[in-house]
Amino acid sequence: MRLLDIAIVFGYLAGVVAAGAFFARRQKTTAQYFLGGRNVPWWAISASIVATETSTITFISVPGIIYSRGGDFGFLQLVFGYLLGRVVISVLLIPSYFRRELLTVYELLQTRFGAAVKALAAGLFVTMRTVADGVRLLLTAFVLAAVYAAFSGGAGVEAAIVASILILGVVMILFTFFGGMEAVIWIEVVQLGIYIAGAVAAAVVLLGKIPGGWDAARALGQAHGKFRLFHFEWDLTRPFTFWSGLIGGCFLTMSTHGTDQYLVQRYLCTDRPSRAKAALLTSGVVVLAQFAGFLSIGLLLFAFYRPFEHGWTLAGDRVFPDFITRHLPSGISGLVVAAIFAAAMSSSLNSIAATAVTDLYRPLVPRRGDRHYLIVSRWLTLAAGIAQIAVAFAIRHMRRSALDTALSVASILNGPVLGVFLLGAFSRRARTAEAFAGMAVGLAAVLAVWRLTAVAWPWYTLVGSVTTLAVGSLLGGVRPAAAERIS
Repeated sequence: MRLLDIAIVFGYLAGVVAAGAFFARRQKTTAQYFLGGRNVPWWAISASIVATETSTITFISVPGIIYSRGGDFGFLQLVFGYLLGRVVISVLLIPSYFRRELLTVYELLQTRFGAAVKALAAGLFVTMRTVADGVRLLLTAFVLAAVYAAFSGGAGVEAAIVASILILGVVMILFTFFGGMEAVIWIEVVQLGIYIAGAVAAAVVLLGKIPGGWDAARALGQAHGKFRLFHFEWDLTRPFTFWSGLIGGCFLTMSTHGTDQYLVQRYLCTDRPSRAKAALLTSGVVVLAQFAGFLSIGLLLFAFYRPFEHGWTLAGDRVFPDFITRHLPSGISGLVVAAIFAAAMSSSLNSIAATAVTDLYRPLVPRRGDRHYLIVSRWLTLAAGIAQIAVAFAIRHMRRSALDTALSVASILNGPVLGVFLLGAFSRRARTAEAFAGMAVGLAAVLAVWRLTAVAWPWYTLVGSVTTLAVGSLLGGVRPAAAERIS
């Protein structure tokens, strides 16, 4: 990378911090800090949802899937499940979010099951999101380290990873600490444009470097089976089959987009369910096109590096960073690295703070003024950022795919939370004890599947949620009907 590239990257990071400072003057209440006053346009929320789903893990790992030995377009089977899950959420869950003013989605659980169940669900969210976004931070640091290694001749890579984690973590903390959720959403709108431009630029350069261009890449992909889309085998150990994608992807999306504060908080930033549905469904179409584009980049990388001739010397997570740092011209290289940073800047810190304050802290310290809770929210934002940095440091020597790690964590912990929401929606008899028992058994079941079997991660959410729903419903069957449901 030359001086121009470095200037583009650090100019972007400075712009993110400045945006946080710009929005800081509007953050006077917890409702504004967490929900942007409930007047954010639906199209901005849709772009924010897409940007949230498109982390650095997506930007780097998805092209690596099709590049790797045996890889193909089968990942899109999971995206079909994502689309189905969005439809279910729009029909089943979104209307309930707007029946009263909520700060977090877990407040619905208190209405149905009491404060203890709400606190458990909130605690699982805080844990899952902290770990998953620590992985996101680490993968971005790997990219920075690859840039540094190309610039320095390979010296001091470990130090570069450490420094990158700290730089990215501090930037993320600063703009979220001051700007709140409003800053997060509008920065994500800009980020969406930046990383799409970066991906397109990289694809154009790749096409120019492949003899024969797209026609040659397509022919090579066909020869190696890269264009295969559907895998109808009933194999629970494979993450990307039609059944694991459609069913597992649907349940995963129902949990992440329907009961996870990180994404539900974005819907709550608008003022009516029709706008929230429009944002969610529109985002699904964009995500499908986007994942197809990233997989196409992976096909071009396969045609450019031709690993079947020289050996798969680069792991899937490392091939795109290698191309960015070694083969992109000055200016474009800086744009693509800035795009990777943009994908990493979808901060969950405000959502973690909203959940911690509303669902965990406020019940323990009630009857304080809104300013007190706003101050606590800022400090919890700082604490959450530090925790994510700590996670990134703790797992920086992992060998497992970052995409696989992040989605596994989300699938394990989101399942029981989705299950208790479904229990509230479909069972009129289950109460607090049954909800607790269902979540405990659901979590134990999914942990057992994770540790003791070779079942792939797309099934984890299904196992956790269905077990929670079944146990809670069976135990609640001996009770008289409850007066209120989540619906």
